[in-house]
Amino acid sequence: MLNPVFSIAHMRQMMPIFYNIVHKLESSIAKQIQDGPKEIDMLSWMGRTALELIGQSGFGHSFDDLAGEDYDESSYSVALKEIVPTTFKLRFALSLVLPYVVNIGNPAFLRKAIDWIPIASVKKVRDLADVLHQTSIEIYQRKKKALAEGDQSVAEQIAQGKDILSILMKANLEASEEDRLPDEEIYSQISTFTFAGTDTTSNALARVLWLLAHHKDVQYKLRVELREAMEKAGGDIPYDELVLLPYMDAICRETMRLYSPVIRLTRMATEDVILPVSRPIRGVDGTLMPEVHVPKGTNVHVSLLAANRNKEIWGEDANEWRPERWLEPMMTFSAGGRSCIGFKFSQLEMKAVLSLLISRFEFSPSQEIFWQMTNIITPVIKNTKGGSPGGTPQLPLLVQLAA
Repeated sequence: MLNPVFSIAHMRQMMPIFYNIVHKLESSIAKQIQDGPKEIDMLSWMGRTALELIGQSGFGHSFDDLAGEDYDESSYSVALKEIVPTTFKLRFALSLVLPYVVNIGNPAFLRKAIDWIPIASVKKVRDLADVLHQTSIEIYQRKKKALAEGDQSVAEQIAQGKDILSILMKANLEASEEDRLPDEEIYSQISTFTFAGTDTTSNALARVLWLLAHHKDVQYKLRVELREAMEKAGGDIPYDELVLLPYMDAICRETMRLYSPVIRLTRMATEDVILPVSRPIRGVDGTLMPEVHVPKGTNVHVSLLAANRNKEIWGEDANEWRPERWLEPMMTFSAGGRSCIGFKFSQLEMKAVLSLLISRFEFSPSQEIFWQMTNIITPVIKNTKGGSPGGTPQLPLLVQLAA
């Protein structure tokens, strides 16, 4: 049902929505630097923008008007931001307990059992999950009501019924009874898409801006490419031209190769399989194996970091950020039947944001940044007094109008 949503034809229809949001971001940044260069936390802005992009194009819902630095953050945005680091703190305990607990009693009993657990983080995860769940239901119900009222009501909504959720719901209504998804399955996709498309996209964009700030020659060359394309288009760069800009594409791909926001994938074998290897590997008993037997139920961890930095594939400069290199298909979004369905969507978001920001603004380093490796790699200000870096994720950069 979702494959048509991420088709090239539908991606073209998303461009006006993307540009409308990014122009708001552009205006807000321009206001902040109207009196001269200013240090701005670009991670915060990328997070807000990524959420609004997935909100409008994904669900026809606006979370943030991107009007300025001082804004009332929605409870959904707060929950989305806090649930991953909060859950990450409990990861070891949850991995040991969850497989057994989920089979005890019904959901009502399990919720009650949380009240008996004397760990504040567990209760916080429950409360954050409740906010995400309730907001998803509210968005779904409004969308369902609009669809029931007809085309006029749909046309009056944000995205005018072209968002992912509307298309999914329409396809579900037209599906046969045996293929039709229950309501719970559909509104659960809201949080799934938001998780998949917010933190990863915002951190990837932050990384690109950070790299461009440290490589002014690359930033300048990209700005020239973008301005030439804008002049030719007479404004915002259309979809077909934007996706084919060679230097923009090289920068995005090279960043995702070397600095993938997520460094590994985990998959479970649903049946016994024989895993081929490019060359024999040595097992724990010392024997060389030309292939690996993977029993059903085995968790397989795939290191994106290792694959995308393998010198046998990328050459001796595999650990260098060099957009000029020729990029073949990467594993950052994985491939095959379980690959990232939103690959084109995410890439298009990044290019729409970068096209407007880099063409108008110049970014420079302002503070030393450390990229901490948690569930998703995030930037923090490096501790200049020694000790471990930490604190609130942020990416302060010096921003000014580009010449």
